[in-house]
Amino acid sequence: MSADRKISRRGFAAGLAWLGLGGARAWAQGFAGLGGEAAGFAPVVPGKRFVFPDDFGAHPEFRIEWWYVTANLRDASGVAYGAQWTLFRQAMAPGPQREGWANQQVWMGHAAVTSATTHQFAETFARGGVGQAGVDVAPFEAWIDAWRMSAVPPLSNGTFAPLQLTAAGADFEYTLRLDAERPLVLQGDHGYSRKSERGQASYYYSQPYFTATGSIKIGGQSIAVSGPAWLDREWSSQPLAADQTGWDWFSLHLDGGDKVMLFRLRQKDGGHYFAGNWIGRDGQSIPLPSDAITMTPTAFTDVAQRRVPTHWHVAVPSRGLAVDCTPLSARSWMGTSFPYWEGPIAFHGSHEGVGYLEMTGY
Repeated sequence: MSADRKISRRGFAAGLAWLGLGGARAWAQGFAGLGGEAAGFAPVVPGKRFVFPDDFGAHPEFRIEWWYVTANLRDASGVAYGAQWTLFRQAMAPGPQREGWANQQVWMGHAAVTSATTHQFAETFARGGVGQAGVDVAPFEAWIDAWRMSAVPPLSNGTFAPLQLTAAGADFEYTLRLDAERPLVLQGDHGYSRKSERGQASYYYSQPYFTATGSIKIGGQSIAVSGPAWLDREWSSQPLAADQTGWDWFSLHLDGGDKVMLFRLRQKDGGHYFAGNWIGRDGQSIPLPSDAITMTPTAFTDVAQRRVPTHWHVAVPSRGLAVDCTPLSARSWMGTSFPYWEGPIAFHGSHEGVGYLEMTGY
């Protein structure tokens, strides 16, 4: 689906069904209803021991989770592109998993390709329990319809690599291989990622060291590309507080080899909750406290009848980071059932590099 094509009534209804909420109620409970009550679902508590390959797979006892890849790509002449692949799982009700069409899992996929002049995206939905979507652990495969994130044997449990990623929409497609030589990284406090001071949290790990190689097709042209990529795996039962309206999330590939993940969660009262991790070239992940991070919009773009902050100054003074972030395309709007901005960025200042920016709730 191209960025200027309207979401169908069926797609919008499916999106609401995915959340089990009407639109007004969803927005009243934080972005996309993620601040709603989660009675009966498993809680997120500190001290989890991550076990692989089991934690590559789904966790249906929790209400929501995702498998999410972004890639900053260039062709042989240095022209920049971006690619996104995301699979979401949402449980409509807690309890033991039911068979077939009675299964309470609903799945949603998002994919996109971005260049300096265009942003193409697609969205798809599927039911659980009937083979339309799901995640297998051995061999690993996450899929929805024909979109796939699959192990390329032999898959390393330490690096979650190599993988092959495929997706296609009406105006784009891509096939990427993801390789990594360094281990997965636990975000937050050993994988326990706080989202507020009131108990909201998720389990969260990343593979920020992926190298992507392959091809994208956009505008009818197939292009060989390569570049750094980043995978996030996150699951929770209530990742937001009810008064948190959305988030601004950065993944940064520093040219020196370090990686940085930062986010702020916006609250209705104008307050913000900040968190992040500084990930060294050696793989050590160091949590960044809220007061160590500043994220300041410096320019805005009018897109989809919204005023969106698309240029940012980001700083972590304790680590000597002070950079200005610019989007590859300021119009990287995902006009999906719950719309958001998602696109590749470059940054300059104390450090140079590329990354991705995701903004919800605008």
